[in-house]
Amino acid sequence: MKYKRILLKISGEALQNREKGLNHDPDILSKVAAQFKQMLDMGAEIAVVVGGGNIFRGLAGAGAGTDRTTGDYMGMLATVINSMAIQSALENEGIQTRVMTAISMPAIAEPFIRRKAVRHLEKGRVVIFGAGTGNPYFTTDSAAALRASEIQADVLMKATKVDGIYTADPVTDPSATRFEKISYQDALSRQLKVMDAAAFSLCMENDIPIVVFDFFKENGMVEVFTGEDSGTLVTHG
Repeated sequence: MKYKRILLKISGEALQNREKGLNHDPDILSKVAAQFKQMLDMGAEIAVVVGGGNIFRGLAGAGAGTDRTTGDYMGMLATVINSMAIQSALENEGIQTRVMTAISMPAIAEPFIRRKAVRHLEKGRVVIFGAGTGNPYFTTDSAAALRASEIQADVLMKATKVDGIYTADPVTDPSATRFEKISYQDALSRQLKVMDAAAFSLCMENDIPIVVFDFFKENGMVEVFTGEDSGTLVTHG
């Protein structure tokens, strides 16, 4: 394995199937669980931060008249719903999990305590971080960078719909080219939209490499974990 302790950032939209009208596609969740099982069997320690965009997005709510702070808290609750969906899928595969939230809700999750999170990882449990940072105006990308820093992750794996970072959106610009490797500074100066500036900066300050990869590629997570497919690597350069 190329990394040991990883933090996976996955969007809420990656879990849904719009054609079937599902916010949580069982087939997608099952594939995630199967890959996690492979990586755990190889000795990985896995943490997850999931977005809530398949259910509610704070910025979109603000555009529709919801107060921004209220909308962001609603988005945080959506991430907890997604965290529980991932937890259920993993436990169906016999994987031990813990959901830890930045907002206290003891009936369904543990509060985030860094030392407990690290201990869970050391015991082979997948730790799913919900409710973002617990603060409005921060994205789940920022939450992923923060949690990766706190647990001293070896890498932040950012799951996307494409196989890395491009000079432009490859869906709309056929001439866009993919970076195999790019520095934090270049990513910031080019204003690449794969992650927000706060997340890039936090990873840069704490020397945590970011790998941007195609979430929908067959066995994509495992290949990044083992080094067979590096996606786009973001480091100091």
